[in-house]
Amino acid sequence: MKKILILFLVTTLAISCKKKESKNDVTKESKEVVVQTPTTLVQIGCYEYNKDGNHILFEITEVNNTVEGTINYVLAEKDANTGAFSGTLTDDKLIGIYTFSSEGTESTREVAFMLKDNQLIEGFGELNEAGNSFKNKNNISYTSTMPLTKTDCTK
Repeated sequence: MKKILILFLVTTLAISCKKKESKNDVTKESKEVVVQTPTTLVQIGCYEYNKDGNHILFEITEVNNTVEGTINYVLAEKDANTGAFSGTLTDDKLIGIYTFSSEGTESTREVAFMLKDNQLIEGFGELNEAGNSFKNKNNISYTSTMPLTKTDCTK
């Protein structure tokens, strides 16, 4: 009888240990399965504003460590310019260098956009003495009245 009691206790102990291991294994598996991939706010494609004789087209062609693309500005009563953009996205702010041609002259300037509600809103701020870079990126005001809205690229 004593042997049966000991055998029963050992069997019960073994089964309960095995059940605990199974629960831990299931928990580990579920932790490994739940993997979230980060998403980016800005997407490859076109962002455009076209109203009152003003047309701005920002085509984003690459989103990795840097954001690459082209920007075309055709503003009413101003010279049009077209060029390449290369910048970085930090939180909802896209800041980079715009290298463009206008009237046969190549220039560079820093440009900034804030992504809000699937639109890019251009930011403005105090520039350095050369007029091509922001003095303080934390003081950029995103107040453009010409928001660029995500659209299909048409060519």
